[in-house]
Amino acid sequence: MLKKPISLDELRKRRKKLRDVNKEVAEKMSRVDRFAVWITNRVGTIGFFLIIFTWTVLWLGWNLLVPKELQFDPPMAFVLWLFISNMIQILLMPLIMVGQNLQDRHAEARAEFDLEVNVQAEKEIEVVLHHLEYQNAILIAMLEKLGVSVEEVLGERK
Repeated sequence: MLKKPISLDELRKRRKKLRDVNKEVAEKMSRVDRFAVWITNRVGTIGFFLIIFTWTVLWLGWNLLVPKELQFDPPMAFVLWLFISNMIQILLMPLIMVGQNLQDRHAEARAEFDLEVNVQAEKEIEVVLHHLEYQNAILIAMLEKLGVSVEEVLGERK
C-alpha cells in the first residue's frame, strides 16, 4: 500500500528560500575587484577600440601628412606614442584578465544556483508523481470496489 504523500503546504514549508546569487557576488567584491570589472566592461567593447583606433589614425595622419609648421609632435613623439601604447596594453591585459576571472566566478556561482534550483524542482516533481501514483491507487481501489476491472475501463476508452 502506498503511503499518503505530503501536502502542498508541507512542500512549500520545506522549500528553501532561493538566493540572489548576483547580489551575493556583488557584495563579496572589493573596490579593486569592482574597478577591475568596470575597466573590463568598458575597455572590452568595440566602442573603446574605435575611439583608440580613431585617435591613433588622426594623430599619426596629422603628424605625418600636414606641413612641418602645423605638426604638433616632433618625429620622436611617434616612438613615445608607441611606448605609451605598449604600456597601456601591458597594464590593461592583466587587469582585463582579473576582471574576466571575477566574472567567471560569478558565472560559476550562477551555475551552482541553477543546479540547486534544478535539484529542488526534481524533488517537487517527485512529490507530484507520488501524488499521481497515490491517486491512481485510490481510483483502482474504487473501481475494484465497484466490481469494474481497470482493463474494462481502459478498453472502453480505446
